[in-house]
Order: sequence, then C-alpha cells, then structure tokens
Amino acid sequence: MNSGRGPASSRNAGAYQPQDKKARSKVLKRIAKYLLEHKLTVIVCFVMMLVSNLLALAAPKLSQSAIDAIEPGVGAVDMRKVVLYCSLMLLFYALSAVMSFLLAITMVRLSQKIVYDMRKQLFDHLLELPVGYFDTHATGEIISRISYDIDTVNASLSHDLLQICASIVTVVGSLVMMISISPVLIVVFAFTVPMSIIYTKHRSSKTRPLFRKRSQKLGELNGYAEEMLSGQKTIKAYNREEVICDRFEKKNEEAVAAYYAAEYHAAVVGPTVNFINNFSLSLVTMLGGIFYLFHIMNETGAASILPIFTITLGGVSAFVQYSRKFAGPINEFANIVSDLQSACAAAEKVFAVMDEPPELPDVKNAEVLSEVEGEVELSGVRFGYNPEKTIIKNLSIKADKGNVIAIVGPTGAGKTTIINLLMRFYDVNGGRITVDGKEIREVTRESLRSAYTMVLQETWLFHGTIFENITYGKEGASREEVEAVAKMARIHNYIESLPDGYDTLLSDDGVNISKGHKQLITIARAMLADAPMLILDEATSNVDSRTEQKIQEAMYKLMEGRTCFVIAHRLSTIQNADNILVVKDGNVIEQGDHEALMRAKGFYYSLYNSQFDS
Repeated sequence: MNSGRGPASSRNAGAYQPQDKKARSKVLKRIAKYLLEHKLTVIVCFVMMLVSNLLALAAPKLSQSAIDAIEPGVGAVDMRKVVLYCSLMLLFYALSAVMSFLLAITMVRLSQKIVYDMRKQLFDHLLELPVGYFDTHATGEIISRISYDIDTVNASLSHDLLQICASIVTVVGSLVMMISISPVLIVVFAFTVPMSIIYTKHRSSKTRPLFRKRSQKLGELNGYAEEMLSGQKTIKAYNREEVICDRFEKKNEEAVAAYYAAEYHAAVVGPTVNFINNFSLSLVTMLGGIFYLFHIMNETGAASILPIFTITLGGVSAFVQYSRKFAGPINEFANIVSDLQSACAAAEKVFAVMDEPPELPDVKNAEVLSEVEGEVELSGVRFGYNPEKTIIKNLSIKADKGNVIAIVGPTGAGKTTIINLLMRFYDVNGGRITVDGKEIREVTRESLRSAYTMVLQETWLFHGTIFENITYGKEGASREEVEAVAKMARIHNYIESLPDGYDTLLSDDGVNISKGHKQLITIARAMLADAPMLILDEATSNVDSRTEQKIQEAMYKLMEGRTCFVIAHRLSTIQNADNILVVKDGNVIEQGDHEALMRAKGFYYSLYNSQFDS
C-alpha cells in the first residue's frame, strides 16, 4: 500500500535509536553467530593465520643468529651459519606470505557468505513485516540498510576482523620473543603501551556517536534522493527544481559534515598512536645501543656487568624488529577503530530492522477460507493508525454475495483505510469484520488475501515481460488465458503491436510504457487471478475517458458474481453499484443506490454535482 495512505505523520516514528554498551556487545555476539555457522572455514582461517604469523615471528630470531655469526669480524665469520639462517629466514617469510594470501582469499569468501546470509535474512524479514512498518519508514532508508550498512559490515568482516586476530597473535608472540632476548628493554613498553591504549579508548568513546550520526545522515540522504527521483515529473511540472536542489544541498551538507566529523576525529587516532610507538622505538634503539656496549665491555673484560643488562648486536636488531611488530598492530588497531565503529553502527541498524516484530501470526487453529461466497460485514468497526487519533469511529457495512459496494467521500474520510482493514493489513481496534460469517482474525491471512484481487490506483509492475507481469497472481497460466484477459481489459491489441508482443521486457516499474497501459496490465492481472472478491481502488484513474468507457463493460463482466469494493473519485463510474457508501470522518453518513442518494439531495448529491460544475 502507498505509504501516503497510512500514518504519514509518523514517518520517522520507527527511526533507529543508538544502543547502549550492553546492546553493542549483543551486536558483536550476533555477528559471531554468523561466523559460527561456518565453523570449518573459520578454523581453517585461524590455523592459516596462526601459522603465517608464527613463521613471520620466527624470522627475526633467525636474523639475530645470522648477525651474531657475522659479529666476530673478518676471518671469524661462520658463513655456513649465516647462509643457513638467511636461507631459513627467506623461506619463512615466503611461506608466511603465501599463507597470508590464501588467508585473505578465504576470508573474503567467508565474509561474502556471511553477508549473503545476512542480506537474505534481512530481505526475508522485510517481507514478513506488517504494512504499517513501510508506512512509517522511508524506502530509501530501508534500501540503505540492505546495501550500504551490510556492505560496511562486509568490509569489516573481510579485513578488520582478520587484522585484529592477527594482531593479537603478533603482539603476544613478539612480547614473548622480546622477553627471551632482553627482559629489561620491555620496561619501555610498560609506559608507552598504556599511553596508546588509554588514548585510543578515550578517542573511541568520542567518535562512536559520530559514526552513528554519519550512518543516520547517509540514510536520510538516500531516502530523500529516492523520493525526489521518483517524483521528477511533478518536480519539473511545478518548476521546483531549484527548491529541491537547495533541500538536497542542505541534506548533502549535513551528510558530508557528519562524515567529515567522524573521519576527522577517527583520523587523529592513527598518527598520535604512531608517534607514541615511534617514541618507544627510539627509546629501545637508544637503550639497546647502551646494552650492546655493556656486552662488549663484558666480552673484553673491561668491566663486569650483569648479563641481564647486556645484549648482542644481533639481539638489538631482532629486538628492534620485534618491537616494530609489537607496536605495529597497536597502531593498526588504532587506525581500524573507526572502521570497526562504523561497522558496529551499521550492524546495529541492520539488526534493529531484523528485530522489528513481524506481522502477527495467525491465531492458533486458524481456519482456512475455502469456497468463499463473498458475504462481507463490518460491525461497529473502530480503528486508528495511532492510538490517540481514531479514523474509523463506528463503521457498519454489509455486502451480500455478488454486491458491488462503492465507497465515496472526501479525502481523509477513511476510504482506503477500510480496504486496509478488509485485507488485514491492519487489525481493527474495536468491532469485527466477517467473511461468510467468519471473523477474519480467526482465519489465515493467506487464505483471506487470496480471496481478494486488488487493482490499486498506484500501479506496480516489476522488471520482467508483460506475460510475467500479468501472470503474477496466477503462476502457470496458459498463453490463451493471458490473451483472453488482455482482450477483456482492452490491452491485447496494444501488446500485439509491440515488437516482442507479450514477451516485451518492461523496465523497472514499467517506465517504458504509458501510465494508462500500466493500469490496463494490472487490470488484466486482476482478471486472471479470478478471486471471489474484488477491490478496486480508483482503478481507472490513470485511464483516459475514452479508454475508461471501453473497459467498463469488461469490468462489469469481471464483477459479475463477485463481491466488489470500489473506491471511486469519479462518481460517474459507480452509478450502477448495488450500494454506495458515503463515508465522512470515519462514519457512513449516507448509503443507497445512485438514484436514491440523488433523490435525497444530501452530501452525495452535492458531491456528485460538484464534479460537473464548471
């Protein structure tokens, strides 16, 4: 249903709200569940990551041995050891690189599988949501969840998650190796590492809300762009291009400002942490040089210094390499904090949609409507899209089998709302609606909705052939059946005039054919469905008067033997209705056939005559 017919005033009522720390931990756990669904692949990735990092960690130790074999000087160099250790070091680095490459490929494939599952679950859940959800959420925002937000999660899974795991192994491994080389030099990191952690945590708390705001503003921009692009003809007809551009520019500026604020404050983290790490590296190099001098003094007998304060030249080289490996992941983690926060914010919004309650399930032991006669009755129905605003106050209608019930009235009277209630897009707040004496809340929605065929004012065609669009409501229909209903809807000749006939491919929403022809195709679709009850929501509004007259006989033939509810603005099209309901302010104020209502000279009389006033 068109969102404009629902609670439009509450368009942002269901907007995403930021979650607290406890909720964020739940988000991370939910992402972890997706990983656990691919346990074998995750284990393989973990093993490759572990082997790759251990090989890379072993290389500096081999470098130490090679340098120490050179240190004695000319004539005393053990070339056999140098060649052996250098060869092993090259081999380890080569194997580590190969494992890293295979790991990256595997992680990309894993992330794609997870994103596929996530996007499929999100789309499937959207189809389970009640119509009311789409009445309160912009289409562009929903599309942003399916595309942008899930892609953001994908980027984090394929890169950031792997980087964090590898960093943990590298940091722990480097720390162990540095302790084995010189426990005293580790003292340097006792000061610099806490500085990095405290600073990163502080900045993260500041940037997290900025990334939420960035995601929100991008969603709003997408929603506005989608809305404006779909209304280009109206915008041009009213010469509102400049106004729309100004509004877009404002929203674009807000999105850019939010994006810049998040990226700017996140970008500060990396260089700052990098400076702290370089400072620690300088201290390590300086103290390492001093401890190497102590080592020479011990070797030459110039002084007696505790071995714990000495280090070989190869040890200095290896320690510096390990210190870079140790500090590097901390710096890298600081750099990817922004991406992680963006991914968490995106995941929160995706899961927020997934957590939206689906359409209420059918009641236990719900009955399946079968062999529907088409007797429909509304008794004392009361309804409002918002609890504080009742639209339908006390509505009672009865439609006997095969009756054509026309519903007329001013805009906002509740005409389309009645259709929403008949189809159970919304449930009544009070009263009851029955079909063949059965309360519709006690029958399955599928059987209820299958008993109706709808032709709406807003046509909807999907990307596919004309034949596929007509058979949408009745899969497996034969070509003869399709051509028969197309002739009844006065669209057959037009279709045959097209180069590919019924195999003509319609672009998205049928923009390559006229609005009138789109409406005729939807009417043919309704005819083919052959349901016992019919709903026409101003079905001929997009058809010219001459075409409208041509299809009236076909429409009346379609209505024969069926209970029909017709919402009409052109009152001339419903003069033959069995009963005309005049709805105003949620109540039926007049009812009867056309002649009786005209004789009464009431609201219908004035409404009818107003359409012919010059």
